[in-house]
Amino acid sequence: QVQLVELGGGLVQAGGSLRLSCATSGGNRYYMGWFRQAPGKEREFVAAIRWSGGSTYYVDSVKGRFTISRDNAKNTVYLQMNSLKPEDTAVYYCAARSSWFGPVGNLPDYWGQGTQVTVSS
Repeated sequence: QVQLVELGGGLVQAGGSLRLSCATSGGNRYYMGWFRQAPGKEREFVAAIRWSGGSTYYVDSVKGRFTISRDNAKNTVYLQMNSLKPEDTAVYYCAARSSWFGPVGNLPDYWGQGTQVTVSS
């Protein structure tokens, strides 16, 4: 069983930065990802990282602005979000999968509870 707890959401002005963290228990050998869901929209795959940390994936809309990383010694995954835009406003979910998410973000095995990110214009 893998447990995921997200921290770090909040309110920020456009152009600002936030760092989300996801504390995991039992997830060090899992591929980790971040999804987001804006009001009235479907959940969107945002980024993922292999368990070794050597390979990452980003959806086009966040490339160059977001960085996913992991610290297996601390059992934590991070999502550094820079140059935030109002369209980044969403609930962000940490996710764990026993195999790679692929480019479409295959369904995770585990989800966190989500953390709200609001970007004001």
